[in-house]
Amino acid sequence: MRLRRLYKTKNFEFFTASSETKIEIPFVEQGIKAGFPSPAEDFSEVSIDLNVELLKNPASTFFSRVSGDSMQDVGISDGDLLVIDKSLEAKNGKIAVCFIDGEFTLKKIKIEKDFCWLIPANKNYKPIKVTAENDFLVWGIVTYVIKSF
Repeated sequence: MRLRRLYKTKNFEFFTASSETKIEIPFVEQGIKAGFPSPAEDFSEVSIDLNVELLKNPASTFFSRVSGDSMQDVGISDGDLLVIDKSLEAKNGKIAVCFIDGEFTLKKIKIEKDFCWLIPANKNYKPIKVTAENDFLVWGIVTYVIKSF
């Protein structure tokens, strides 16, 4: 999967992926046990293509790195790679990349009758109330978070 840089903003750098390439990587289908391993288990290798696995809607899927710590309590950390699908509908509880009043932000969406809230996952940040007066757009819904250790 090759990434191509689209554009950079103050808080986000957006990339698109080439889904034409096929890269098959060995995959242990039975999973990896985090407890005590059994020496009797026989793992058969199959392969996985991350383009197929991560890009459900390739034409509307983008990537971006997280900048900041406002979503750390849901396991999204500074430097993580986000997989973002612009074709998905914004729903309550979804984590979204939003454009509000000229800036991008990553927050959980809470929809109410006449407005919505952008909820951080860090007690050091306050929720953002979005009303009709705001210039607001849900840019895309986060489908995967890729972490680096």
